[in-house]
Amino acid sequence: MKFKIFVILIVTTVFLGCKKDTKEPVVVPENIIVKDSVPLLKDIDSIIEDSIIIEEPVIIPTKPVKKKSVAKPKKAVPTSKNSYTKNDIKFTPIEHATLVIEFNNTIIYVDPVGGKEAFKNFKSPNFILITDIHGDHLDTETLEAINTPNTQIIGPKAVKAKLSADLLKNYNTIFSGISRGFSTSKMSLDVEGVAMYNIRPEAKKYHPQSRGVGYILSLNNKRIYISGDTEDTFEMRHLKNIDMAFVCMNLPYTMSVESAASAVLDFKPKQVFPYHYKGTGGFSDVKKFKTLVNRSNKSIEVVQLDWY
Repeated sequence: MKFKIFVILIVTTVFLGCKKDTKEPVVVPENIIVKDSVPLLKDIDSIIEDSIIIEEPVIIPTKPVKKKSVAKPKKAVPTSKNSYTKNDIKFTPIEHATLVIEFNNTIIYVDPVGGKEAFKNFKSPNFILITDIHGDHLDTETLEAINTPNTQIIGPKAVKAKLSADLLKNYNTIFSGISRGFSTSKMSLDVEGVAMYNIRPEAKKYHPQSRGVGYILSLNNKRIYISGDTEDTFEMRHLKNIDMAFVCMNLPYTMSVESAASAVLDFKPKQVFPYHYKGTGGFSDVKKFKTLVNRSNKSIEVVQLDWY
């Protein structure tokens, strides 16, 4: 009996001792849990890092704001700032070959093109001069828009063939070498026709002889030459007593600045206005023209107006 009690005590002691030992492994798992939680913290950190990347503002290049394209305005109607007045005669360039001359309340349009809008700052014309049949000189729509019953239209025979019956009512034909007087209710205008044509063989197709005509106008005792489309012809070189000359210079249709300068030095106008100087290669060098003229004759005044 005693033996049994002794055995029970031993077993109980051993059991209690074992139970006490098993408490330490419980701590170990806790430590393991702590260690295992480290990767979890790392995962959390990585999530935080990822979240930072996500939250970081991304700079997206903004597309440049494209400005609305603004159509280039049409050539402004000339103002008095681009006009030139001498001897009470006022000259206003419109564009290329188109010109308005004003004197003593009389209005003269030369080669009017560009529609009625181009002349909105001017009174209706008393006289219209046309030099040739090409579109930069003859525009029948413009003529019909600006013509009045009291307007005298003057031009060569070739232009007459292009006009409507209404325009022909006021039309007067002029020939090179012929002087004529034209009258309106306000005044009379003396006009002399001057031959205009190409002389280079390769250019004769543009302006054959006897088709177009240039002009000399007599205003306030001044002689004003308007070349139209021409080269440095015999007729141009032998002009006399010209006070103001409007001389064309554009290749391949008319002549070079060298030819124009040479002709001007021959007929010696008091003033020369380069005009009609845009060709297939762009604008002619009107500064060079002035240099060539004044290098040989400083008394000829070269006046440059804005034609384009």
